[in-house]
Amino acid sequence: MTAAETASPADLGHALRIMEEMQPITESSIIPLLQRLQSSYGYLPRDVVLDVCERTGLPASRVFGVATFYAQFHLTPRGRHVVRCCRGTACHVRGGHSIAQSVRRELGVEEGGTTEDLRFTFETVACLGTCFLAPVIMVDGDYYGNVRPAKISGILARYE
Repeated sequence: MTAAETASPADLGHALRIMEEMQPITESSIIPLLQRLQSSYGYLPRDVVLDVCERTGLPASRVFGVATFYAQFHLTPRGRHVVRCCRGTACHVRGGHSIAQSVRRELGVEEGGTTEDLRFTFETVACLGTCFLAPVIMVDGDYYGNVRPAKISGILARYE
């Protein structure tokens, strides 16, 4: 069972307050609305988005279209910590693939996955912009450079 399947129905109170504060809500406010909902819930729970659409008259197809188009939005629960592994050229040349494999093994999830305890979400990214530190991973906003597979466990242990 995935984290998304075990998540309980979301409390609509946050959404009601957000909608009240953002009046009037129109199609031009879909992105800020989704940003605020995600900030409040940590992701965009399907039942919350559908309720917001019903209450505002926004077409669900349009709102979900926006939510799935932009990478900033997430429709499933995310971990408290996001681990990003660089797959850029410098990292690739310096062993980035083995770093990503080590993170997968350590967390027990594939790219884009979230651990069952919602502690970590694992992503790979095109570039973290720190090629001089290759290979690089980032946990939340913390960069770790010149990473070796043996270091992964210790790095992740710092994040509860």
